[in-house]
Amino acid sequence: NEIKRTRLLIQINEKTPREPIQNKQVFWTTVKSSVHPDTDKILPLLFRPPGRFPEVKFCVIVSSVQHHAKRSFFWQFVFHTYTTAFTLVNGNGTPKAHDYSLQQKQIFLGLGAVSYAACVGALPLVFMNRFALKSSLAQLVVRKLLPAPLFGLTSAFTVAMVRSPEFDNGIEVMDRNGKVIGVSKKAGEKAVMETALSRAVLFGTTFFLPEVLMYCLHRARLVKNSRAFGSVRMFVIMSVLAGMLPASFSMFPQCGEIKRADLEPEIVSSTEETEFFYNRGI
Repeated sequence: NEIKRTRLLIQINEKTPREPIQNKQVFWTTVKSSVHPDTDKILPLLFRPPGRFPEVKFCVIVSSVQHHAKRSFFWQFVFHTYTTAFTLVNGNGTPKAHDYSLQQKQIFLGLGAVSYAACVGALPLVFMNRFALKSSLAQLVVRKLLPAPLFGLTSAFTVAMVRSPEFDNGIEVMDRNGKVIGVSKKAGEKAVMETALSRAVLFGTTFFLPEVLMYCLHRARLVKNSRAFGSVRMFVIMSVLAGMLPASFSMFPQCGEIKRADLEPEIVSSTEETEFFYNRGI
């Protein structure tokens, strides 16, 4: 209701500029971050970018401390379910499919991707427990080195799967004035790949950098108490995640740009524009 009132107030103010709104830019930013740019629908509270940190923080911390295969699978399933749902809600909203329900296909692909990602993430622990690998090298590889690349790759994989209809069916591209020029599969592919890369960087770094920092603290013997060491580890993870969330969001602009030479001939033949834009999603 607050978002609807704010948007209505801004619209009225644009028609009657003699009554300026204080902090109009703040109001408008709040509305834009809570409303889908393609469908104009208000986003669910848990899947708005400003409110994402608490849910992701909980999932990342719980997933990072699991050392049993079954628990690891469960919490990684929870982690990838949330991030996949976030991707589905905040993806480009313009793809259309006439032969099947697009949303049902995305949900089906998302469930398959989440299950596969959770299995891949828990697989190293399964092997370690199955073959009783207790050497220090095995512990280092499975518990310290593998999680970062696995979380990065599986996060990118779930993005590509749940948003695959965007490069199968294409997304709308616009000119500089916001006029829709056509539907481009190449723009859809570019949007999905950029989002998948930003997600891989986000979670790959979030799982890798804390391990490096904690290794340095351990070598320097700055934290000797085991309980304090665990608390410091949680703080480091939260700090890295807090910094990486805005960094990953800003790797590529949400309003993506694609050159004329990169689009399909049937689109560029209908206009003289040289630059085109699309909603990349988050």
